[in-house]
Amino acid sequence: MIGKKIIETEAISSARVKEILEDFSQDNELNYEQNLTLNHLARFKKFSAEDTEEIMEKLQEEHPNLRTRAIVHIVDLVPQDLADLRLIFAKEPYQPDKEEMEQILEILEQYDIIE
Repeated sequence: MIGKKIIETEAISSARVKEILEDFSQDNELNYEQNLTLNHLARFKKFSAEDTEEIMEKLQEEHPNLRTRAIVHIVDLVPQDLADLRLIFAKEPYQPDKEEMEQILEILEQYDIIE
């Protein structure tokens, strides 16, 4: 990676990555790593790209203490219970209480999961 440097980083959801790669593949040929990423993303249950954006906005609105990275992990990993959610927050500086985590799970339950 001579001569390359990271200018900016931004946490984005896997649904958005999949959408970007699919759009890119219509005009260009994907390289090996891009194909692997697209195949990997197709294997897991997730929310649609539109639902993902909506969930992220709602979580940011209702829980302003959550970092964007934690919100992306929530929509990507689709936690089913408090134990799953606690794992996501294990290394986060902000630790939501049980009531907040239940509210997060309630928000996720409002949306359909794509298998």
